[in-house]
Amino acid sequence: MRTFKLQVQMSVDGYMAGPNGEMDWLTFPWTDDINAYLDALTEPVDCIVLGRKLAEGFIPTWAAGPEGEDQASIDKMNTTPKVVISRTLTESPWDNAVVAGGDLAETVHKLKAQPGGDIIAYGGATLVQSLIAEDLLDELHLLVNPTALGSGMPVFPNTGAYQRLRLVTARPFACGITALHLEPKRP
Repeated sequence: MRTFKLQVQMSVDGYMAGPNGEMDWLTFPWTDDINAYLDALTEPVDCIVLGRKLAEGFIPTWAAGPEGEDQASIDKMNTTPKVVISRTLTESPWDNAVVAGGDLAETVHKLKAQPGGDIIAYGGATLVQSLIAEDLLDELHLLVNPTALGSGMPVFPNTGAYQRLRLVTARPFACGITALHLEPKRP
């Protein structure tokens, strides 16, 4: 069974974006140590899962070869097949991407049952919260930026129950971000 992991940037108080989707609080530029960590995290990945809203910016940005990114990262993001989770799209407008609608858990279980390497989800907020609420992730890689927003789009949904996690590693980087590698604690 493939490993399904989440990578998301968040504020120290648990938000992945401001109230109106603001991302101007993210810590940049990244340093070599965090780049090496993310390269190691994505090296075994051969499938990227995105929500539709994030896909609309993510896929064209990487296709254009964003300034400041090394060519190996650009190539990895462009050549890795993508699954876009959407309730509104029926077919993909992007190269190397398919659209999956319907039941999220069923889609994830089918992806995990296929042969291949790791699967990584990058979000947006609706997808991230749904993956967490439905306990579909094997690993959470939270990149905690040293900023408190006070309000915004939370990473964790309010499920009405505790969401127990096990800390695997915590690693601070020179740029100020700390990566938390967590796994769900399952009975």
